[in-house]
Amino acid sequence: MIKANDPLLSSWIEVPGNSDFPIQNIPFGIIRPKGKDSRPATRIGNMAIDLSALCDAGYLNDLDLDDLSVFYAPVLNDFISLGKPVWQAVRQKLSGLFNVNNNDLKDDEGTLKLALYSVDEVEMMLPVQVGDYTDFYSSIEHATNVGIMFRDPANALLPNWKHIPVGYHGRSSSIVVSGTDIHRPKGQTKADDADAPVFGPSRLFDFELEMAFIAGKKTALGERITTAEAEDAIFGMLLFNDLSVRDIQKWEYVPLGPFLSKSFGSVVSPWIVTLDALEPFRVKGPRQDPPVLDYLKYTGHKNIDIKLEVSIQPEGREENIVSNSNYKYMYWNMAQQLAHQTVNGCNINVGDMYGSGTISGPTPDSYGSMLELSWKGTKPLKLSDGSERKFILDNDAIIMRGHTEKDGVRVGFGEVIVKVLPAK
Repeated sequence: MIKANDPLLSSWIEVPGNSDFPIQNIPFGIIRPKGKDSRPATRIGNMAIDLSALCDAGYLNDLDLDDLSVFYAPVLNDFISLGKPVWQAVRQKLSGLFNVNNNDLKDDEGTLKLALYSVDEVEMMLPVQVGDYTDFYSSIEHATNVGIMFRDPANALLPNWKHIPVGYHGRSSSIVVSGTDIHRPKGQTKADDADAPVFGPSRLFDFELEMAFIAGKKTALGERITTAEAEDAIFGMLLFNDLSVRDIQKWEYVPLGPFLSKSFGSVVSPWIVTLDALEPFRVKGPRQDPPVLDYLKYTGHKNIDIKLEVSIQPEGREENIVSNSNYKYMYWNMAQQLAHQTVNGCNINVGDMYGSGTISGPTPDSYGSMLELSWKGTKPLKLSDGSERKFILDNDAIIMRGHTEKDGVRVGFGEVIVKVLPAK
C-alpha cells in the first residue's frame, strides 16, 4: 500500500505550484458552505472536500467505524477523540480516493458536485472547540531578547528557563479563526515617570509568531503522559498569532503574568496539519544544556523544519514581510511541553490547545514579534509605502504563513490573517 505522505503521490485534483495542500498533506478543518451547516472537511489544492458528502455516498463505510456521525459534527473534537489509528486510516483512505490512479470517485459526478467546493466558496470555521489553552515560552532566542530588554543583559534568562518548559494557562474563549477582525483593547497602562496608571486604548499592539498543537487524547486527573507517549496524544498543528499589547502587559504581569494583555483575541489558521503529514520533515533540535531531568528526556528528532513568515499590510497597500523564522529553532519541543503539562497529574481533554510561545530565530530579521523587531520601539521598521512601524497601527493586517518542504513535496498551513480595528 502506498503511504499517504509518499513523495511520489499525485492527485487528480489540480494542485497549483507552491500550494501548501498537495495530496501528501490531507489536513482537517471545518467548513460552512453557503446556506449549510458547518461540517468536517479536508483540502487538496484549492478545493475543500466535504467529508459528510463522502460519507453520504458510502465512500467512508469501509473504515469500520462504529459511529460515522463524527463526519457531520460542527467541530473536529469527536473525530479526534477516536484516536491516532483512526486519524491515520482516514488520511490513508482519502489519499487513495484522490490518488491520480483511482477513478472511482473521480468519475462519480453526482458525489463530486456535493463534496467539492472551491475554498473561496466556503467559510472556514474554528476547527475545534478549545476547552483549555496553555501558552508556552519555549524559544531561547525570544526569551533571551526579552531578558536583555527588560532585565540584566548578562543574565537574560531566568534561572528556571533551561530546566522547565515555562508556560501559563490562557483564555480559550477568545481564540478565533483566521479572518476575524480584532479591536484594539483598552486597559490600564502606566508610564515609567507617572505616579499612577491611566485607562485607555493600548498603544503598543503586537503580534507573536507561534505554532500551536491540538491535544488528541483525554486523560484522567493524576495520569501522566511521557515524552515517548506524547506524540500519540497530539492530533496536529496550526499557525497561531498570540496577539499581545505590551503597555498593558508591562503594568499587569507582576506577579502572576499575562492577563488582559493577551485575552482580547488570539488567532489560528483553519486547517490542522497532522503529525503524520509532518513526519518527513523532522530535524534535530538544539542541544539542551544543562541536561534536563529524566521526565523531559526524549529520543529521536522532535523538532520540525517549518519555515515561517510574518507580513504587515497597511490598509489599501501592499504587504511587507517583516520576519522570516523557523519552528526548528524551538528549545523545548512538543513532547517535552506535553510531558511537563501532565507531570503533576494535570488532566487534558481532546481539543485542548498548546501555543509554542513566540518563535524567534538567531538574527534580527527572524524575530517573532514587533517588540523584538523594533527593539522595544527604538528601531522602527520602514514599510514600502514610506510609513514606519514600532508596533501595529489601526487598520493594519497581520499575515502569517508557514510551510515545510523536502524531496519536492511542500506541506503547509495556509495563512492566518487578522486586521486590527480601532478601539471600541
